Amino acid sequence: MSITTTFIIFGASGDLTQRRLLPALFNLYRKDRLPPRFQIVGFSSTYYDDSTFRARIRQGIEQFGQNNLDAARWDEFAANVYYCQGRVANLSDFYHMIDKVKSLENGPSDRIYYLATPPQNFTEIIHVLGNERLFDETEGFRRVVIEKPFGTDFQSARALNQSIHQVLTENQIYRIDHYLGKETVQNLLVFRFSNAIFEPIWNRNYIDNVQITVAESVGVEHRAGYYDNVGVLRDMFQNHLLQLLTLIAMEPPSSFQADHLRNEKSKVLMAVRPLMGKEVWENCVHGQYEGYQNEPGVKEGSKTATYAALKLFIDNWRWQGVPFYLRSGKKLAEKTTELSIQFKAPPHRMFSRLLHEPISPNVLTVCLQPDEGIHLRFSAKVPDTVIDLKSVLMEFHYSTTFEFSAIPDAYERLLLDVLNGDASLFNRDDNVELAWSLIDPIQEALDAPDAPLPARYQPNSWGPAQADQLLAGDGFHWLPGCSQHK
Repeated sequence: MSITTTFIIFGASGDLTQRRLLPALFNLYRKDRLPPRFQIVGFSSTYYDDSTFRARIRQGIEQFGQNNLDAARWDEFAANVYYCQGRVANLSDFYHMIDKVKSLENGPSDRIYYLATPPQNFTEIIHVLGNERLFDETEGFRRVVIEKPFGTDFQSARALNQSIHQVLTENQIYRIDHYLGKETVQNLLVFRFSNAIFEPIWNRNYIDNVQITVAESVGVEHRAGYYDNVGVLRDMFQNHLLQLLTLIAMEPPSSFQADHLRNEKSKVLMAVRPLMGKEVWENCVHGQYEGYQNEPGVKEGSKTATYAALKLFIDNWRWQGVPFYLRSGKKLAEKTTELSIQFKAPPHRMFSRLLHEPISPNVLTVCLQPDEGIHLRFSAKVPDTVIDLKSVLMEFHYSTTFEFSAIPDAYERLLLDVLNGDASLFNRDDNVELAWSLIDPIQEALDAPDAPLPARYQPNSWGPAQADQLLAGDGFHWLPGCSQHK
């Protein structure tokens, strides 16, 4: 008899489980990528029995899944989905859940514990499991998936790492950032390291600047109570934007083994020049959209930044002197995630006397969402002219090149990686702490009593004008977004 695999989801009554986790697991099942014998056990304080929990999950798959529900496959899948009501702090509830898990397993098993709970519950859950020796791997692997945010600053992240390392080894811990599970993010590594034409020019000799944009068109919505205590730097920069920066800037790893890949990412973060004191205000713009202070749950007179733009430098041989511009915000003109690499102008403009305007630089843009693809701009001569030049586009779109009805959800890839024990796309302890060490001094400057107020910007714009000036001082501007390439 093959060993069974159990997914235990803490906080299973929440939106994450209904919208992302169970639809992803169902898609893996439809593609025959789950183990032959498996069960999913949800554990949360909300009352459900097995039947009502399955009905809630089915509703989530029908509403949020990427494909039409296959009723026959759903019935097979649902027969392996269970629920236990209770709280970890109540040990009788906890023991009842574990007894149910053991009865379903009926022998040796692999287990994945998924913490889809508020961050303040992470340590408690892990230590209860550890105290009951439920991370022992004598009869199968034991892996723990921890959702973000992992800490609120460097000190809390380090304390959380130290706490969970008391009962878990690092190779059992999977700190998840769903951005790293996106197909286009993974393709960035393939694009860089499997195409010989790009790597030789991926450095300070040929690249003028790099821009990373993660824009949201919505406001804080139902997250206002949480967001007002966090702000855009903690919410987006510490994880998503800095992770994207490492993928652009890292050296080629010796292999795609998890630690080789994560070693190179950590080297990038160690080489990022920290912003301290007055350097923060010379290299950072923060803003707040008009109407934010009227959002339900936002404190009166809040100074929380809903937008930020940073200029960073990476002090190593490859990137010395190349500015990396990072921006993210809410209530912006459109929802998009994109990376743009602007190359240097030709060293000798042989056509300069004949041209009416400067030659546009070559720009490579990787669009991560919503229209996933890659765009390369270069100059071409306009037919039937002496020497008129036009910037033209070479492009690739996932939707037209591949025969997928939809790109798989990031959680689908990441859950499969947890099953396979591949931590390449998950954050290691040092990686998390290094990212916080870069964000902390910037956030402290923004929180200081004498700090300037966030610049106001209109909803559906691209943020405050000061963000344009941040680049203009270096002779650059924010490059056209993915939607403008169409």
